[in-house]
Amino acid sequence: MLRIFNSLTREKQDFVPIAPGKVGMYVCGMTVYDYCHLGHARVMVVFDVVRRWLRALGYDVTYVRNITDIDDKIIRRAQENNEPIDQLTARFIRAMDEDTAPLGVEKPDFEPRATGHVDGMLRMIRVLLDRGIAYRAPNGDVYYAVRKFPGYGRLSGKSPENLRAGERVEVEIHKQDPLDFVLWKAAKPGEPAWDSPWGPGRPGWHIECSVMSEHHLGAHFDIHGGGQDLQFPHHENEIAQSEGAHGHAFVNYWMHNGFVRVAEEKMSKSLGNFFTVRELLARYDPEVLRFFIARAHYRSPLNYSDQHLEDARHALTRLYTALKGIDARAGAVDWNMSRAARFRQAMDDDFNTPEAVAVLFDLAGEVNRTRSPDDARLLKSLGAVLGLLERDAAAYLQAGAGAAARAAMTPGRIGRLVAERAAARNAKNFAEADRIRTELLKAGIVLEDTPQGTVWRRG
Repeated sequence: MLRIFNSLTREKQDFVPIAPGKVGMYVCGMTVYDYCHLGHARVMVVFDVVRRWLRALGYDVTYVRNITDIDDKIIRRAQENNEPIDQLTARFIRAMDEDTAPLGVEKPDFEPRATGHVDGMLRMIRVLLDRGIAYRAPNGDVYYAVRKFPGYGRLSGKSPENLRAGERVEVEIHKQDPLDFVLWKAAKPGEPAWDSPWGPGRPGWHIECSVMSEHHLGAHFDIHGGGQDLQFPHHENEIAQSEGAHGHAFVNYWMHNGFVRVAEEKMSKSLGNFFTVRELLARYDPEVLRFFIARAHYRSPLNYSDQHLEDARHALTRLYTALKGIDARAGAVDWNMSRAARFRQAMDDDFNTPEAVAVLFDLAGEVNRTRSPDDARLLKSLGAVLGLLERDAAAYLQAGAGAAARAAMTPGRIGRLVAERAAARNAKNFAEADRIRTELLKAGIVLEDTPQGTVWRRG
């Protein structure tokens, strides 16, 4: 039986879906104001693997992954660019799809956008007000009253008393309690706004996921996932909102993937140690990046370094080398076979991909020894469960790193393209600016926009 580590109970539990044979899964997606970085890629690959394994077990999976297309960061970036918000978010949604598709991340069944569910948010806020769990502040904002929800802190393991000491709590003079969080923000000059019973404004961040998950999966569903950084306050606040509104359990199993770390520090923009997916794909085959993510256990930290990615490249090459020259295609798996049974045992143990990948290498060794099409077929079939080894082996092994394109990208040509991109940005032709940036990335040229202008380096 599949066992999942439930962040809410802090232990592995047998997975029993609410409806037999069906699984509802919601994962917090991107806030679309910039390019995907490696942390975003990890979330998307991790839950793509989860979905694939649930389907391999025969479940009918409904997978929902949202898009946040309105928040403070989006508004600020649009103002900096002097660009309409819907234009900004549309191009970064396109960029997200362009970055994740090569990684083998399948589209979710539903990909709701926050701006499409404001009416539902208004309804939930009204319920919370009617139940006395929310209040309207003197400045026109509407807040959730955390003191009114007895279970607050269960998911994160943080008691309200400790949290009130100031840990990750936004201090706001209009709050009745420092822990209270905003459900509806009163309109500010120059910002987008929707009509509401409390005046023009826009929704807070947390309310959107409570509403969008309910819209597609109901008020009680099986799995909610996301990065570890969302456990508090975002997911804690989702529980408070949804259970406060409905009076019953919100989610049965909470899953959180670990941080991406660089030089033993959490990857973050504030530290300047983050890498966009585009930068990495300019240097590595997309399947190498997926393999690098998938072979680590999802709850463990993922330690990034060039050496680790090189190790992943060499390891994936070993698997494809075993398949070279053998006509084998992925197909249905007989889970009673010894190696398939070991693979299933690993994946049923909280999606233990490191152990599952170890089975792939055992099989590759067997294929190298026997050159058996049956062994090769099993290797490809098990790899496909993880979204790996789905290409022709010879084609993968012959794929170059774009050496010719890199050689043709001389400093003079780079300078001309950087100037053309700057002109496009000044003309607010962001599509052309993005196209030039992508062209440079494919040739291994990474751009950094600084207050002094754009500088480039070879990745």
